Amino acid sequence: MKRKMAGLLAALMVLGVTGCGGNNQQTAAEPEEQVPAEEETTETEPVETEAEEPDTGGEAEEAQTQEGDTLVLVVSFGTSYNDSRDITIGAIEKSIEEAFPSYPVRRAFTAQTIIDKLAERDGLEIDNVTQALDRAVADGFKTLIVQPTHLMNGLEYMDLADELKEYESDFDKIALGEPLLTSDADYEAVIAAITEDTKEYDDGETAIVYMGHGTEAESNQIYASMQEKLTAAGYTNYFVGTVEAEPTLDDVVQALKEAGTYKKVVLQPLMVVAGDHANNDMAGDEEDSWKTTLEAEGFEVESRLRGLGELSGICEIYVQHTQAAIDSL
Repeated sequence: MKRKMAGLLAALMVLGVTGCGGNNQQTAAEPEEQVPAEEETTETEPVETEAEEPDTGGEAEEAQTQEGDTLVLVVSFGTSYNDSRDITIGAIEKSIEEAFPSYPVRRAFTAQTIIDKLAERDGLEIDNVTQALDRAVADGFKTLIVQPTHLMNGLEYMDLADELKEYESDFDKIALGEPLLTSDADYEAVIAAITEDTKEYDDGETAIVYMGHGTEAESNQIYASMQEKLTAAGYTNYFVGTVEAEPTLDDVVQALKEAGTYKKVVLQPLMVVAGDHANNDMAGDEEDSWKTTLEAEGFEVESRLRGLGELSGICEIYVQHTQAAIDSL
């Protein structure tokens, strides 16, 4: 009996040691919820499939990586007129976003006074160019496409080009898109867009007058070029002047009088945005506004506060210039 009891105790001790050892081994190796070894083998077994992936999807994967490193920065002068900003600058940005869905599109303004006003009045934070470039560097972008919404290759455009040079070491590649009016094709496209937009007024008795900003830079010649090309294309009822350069409002008034056929004048800005100049210098009731001056000359005046950025044809030009910048890389 004692031998039987001793044997039974010994057997129980052996079973106990074996059971503890098994539990400790399972805990040390991996938790119970780990994938069983046979399932791991099943998932990792098809080595041939993994080896074939670079042949079928490697190039697309590499392209996605490159696209993820690329930023499109749309640079505008800016405006504090919220309604006009959304349907002009915003429309251009949206067109670029839709044309290049693989690239993030960001905004920057060059006018610090406008940036400060929007921040104080509306709580709206918009980067200036330096802030936008610094943020792009911090976010790890390697390729930078900058598309300005400037009308011409003027002082602001050159300032932007100079600032981009200071960041050449921060990016692998930088491309600067052209402003709106650069090539003969650009002039033709702009003329097509603005004449289509105002064709209902072109009745022979109405003068369609576009007000540009004007600049002291040599690029101011675009306004004279626009006038020449409009006339050459047969749009003889269209006139172009500027607020701060030539042709002046006086030049426009003289041309209207010499024609002697106009009873009405339609005013519209030759600017991307219908902002302060359009609302005040062009359409305002002040004594020296274009509207008041032309009314004093005996013309019926209608003001259209419609920026160029509202026209789909204008947005398409900026998209094409963005594409050309991308292609240049």
